[in-house]
Amino acid sequence: METKRENIIIIGGGPTGLSAAVYNARAFLEPLVIAGSPPGGQLTLTSDVENYPGFESILGPELVEKYRKHAEKFGARFVNENVASVDFSDQNNLKVKLNNGVEYSARSILIATGASAQWLGLESETRLRGRGVSACATCDGFFFKDKVVAVVGGGDTAMEEALTLTKFASKVYLIHRKDSFRASQIMQKRVLAHEKIVVLWDTEVIEVLGEDKVSGLKLKFNSDKSKDKVKGDELEVQGFFLAIGHKPSTDFLQGHVDLDKKGYVMTYARLAEDFLRGNVELSNEKREYLKGGLDKHYSYSTSVLGVFAA
Repeated sequence: METKRENIIIIGGGPTGLSAAVYNARAFLEPLVIAGSPPGGQLTLTSDVENYPGFESILGPELVEKYRKHAEKFGARFVNENVASVDFSDQNNLKVKLNNGVEYSARSILIATGASAQWLGLESETRLRGRGVSACATCDGFFFKDKVVAVVGGGDTAMEEALTLTKFASKVYLIHRKDSFRASQIMQKRVLAHEKIVVLWDTEVIEVLGEDKVSGLKLKFNSDKSKDKVKGDELEVQGFFLAIGHKPSTDFLQGHVDLDKKGYVMTYARLAEDFLRGNVELSNEKREYLKGGLDKHYSYSTSVLGVFAA
């Protein structure tokens, strides 16, 4: 199959990728945006967006569509497919292959794939996303004013989500499958002292209840530590928030560009900092690249010339 040549390829169809598409399109670079399938990133999982300037309230998918039309107006083109593999061995001919077998090449590639929330993997959880199931208290907390909600997780993210939700909800259940948190002590102290937060220790969520919207959770107690806080094994809530971490969408980049231990792309700023501190070992070629860029402040550059990340 013939490789299609592009000026610049933007991988990612969320707000970052779409913003980059607008800027590149206005510079007459005719960017190709590999937007993913389905396109739009995490924003498409958000119901009402009320914290974006210029819109008092707008649906997440609607905002993505407006972004996209804006970029298309100036000449950006979109492909709703996922990346299967990349080949960055030739820096003048950076290649991207899609799941449908189509291959593109360019001299510049911007990685804007972001990260996705980790989920429990329940069918009911997937079915009710955007209908009471969320992974962003800041985005969706307002819609649960004076309602009962639950958060699952045990790290700092879970603590922050629970505390954020206390500003809106009448009660917040914090569900953790272990008998102690891994969060920082100061965050634990705030959560455990809050009158609106009820912690359910040694407890797992095995099903999200509800047909068209969340009505409750089915629980599994691994000990008797919190059984007395719930009647039976079902907890009545109107909202369920996941806070068990995020996973960067960079699996296809493994071995092609430097990633950190969590899988996030190492940009010039982070590479230079770690290199100067002696935290990473780099080839002579990459060392020269970093040294050559110290005065240029290409903060979005990666370990591969022509490949950028935002």
